[in-house]
Parts: sequence; structure tokens; C-alpha cells
Amino acid sequence: MPEETPEDHAFKVVDRRPFAVDGTRREEAPAREEKPAAEPEKPRATSKESRKAADDRIDEGFAMLVEFLTNSAFLQLGLGAGPAGEPIPADLESARAMIDLLGVVQDKTKGNLSSAEHKLLGDILFELHTRFVEVQRQATAKRR
Repeated sequence: MPEETPEDHAFKVVDRRPFAVDGTRREEAPAREEKPAAEPEKPRATSKESRKAADDRIDEGFAMLVEFLTNSAFLQLGLGAGPAGEPIPADLESARAMIDLLGVVQDKTKGNLSSAEHKLLGDILFELHTRFVEVQRQATAKRR
């Protein structure tokens, strides 16, 4: 086993102060690196412009939630095909529950949605309500 020397575990201290204890400038002191000048700030958008940009965006998570609930409602209304392409019978109670759930989302997010999100949710709810009434009428006509 090789013999360990104190230098193997020691660390080296480098004094980088530009002045010695007596106040004289050290010659070996490294010159300070100058930092590049900060980039000038870009002009910020006015509050109207920033509000307009925020109103035009749709949050991805919100859109996914709405899409999931909408697709579920359409399938439960019998407006989609099954895995093998066979028609799915309408389940009006489940479809109503999904549409009501989207209504709850609309109520609970009131005042917190961008205008684009608000329009998306309103348009989808209108479409689902219309389709629900059509499917309900067809189901009633078949029973007679």
C-alpha cells in the first residue's frame, strides 16, 4: 500500500485579493473581468395589449379538460362510433351528467377565463344542449 502524504489530502488556497496586507497592489493579482453591459430592456406592452394577448390564449390544460368532457358527452349521446365502428346507443342520463359537469366548470371559472376560453366553453355547451334535445326527441319518437 502506498504511503499517503499530507499533500494528497490538502487543498490549495489562492489569495485573489488585489491588495496585500500593507495596502500595496499585488502584481500577481488577476485583473477583474468586466461583465458585459446588460441588454437594454425591451419596451413592455401596454396594459391593453397585454390584456388582449391574455384574452386570446387558451390554456392547454383547460382545453384538454373541456375536450375530454365534450367527447364523453358526444359518445354518450350516441354520436360516435365504438372501437369496431359499431354505433353506440345513446345514454341520455350520462350525457346529461357530462353536459351538467361542463356547466359546473363554466360556473366555477366565471371571471377567470380568457375571452377565448369563455367563447370555447359557451360554444361547446350550446352545441351539446342542441344535440341533446335532438337525440331526446328522436328517442321519444321511437318509443311512440
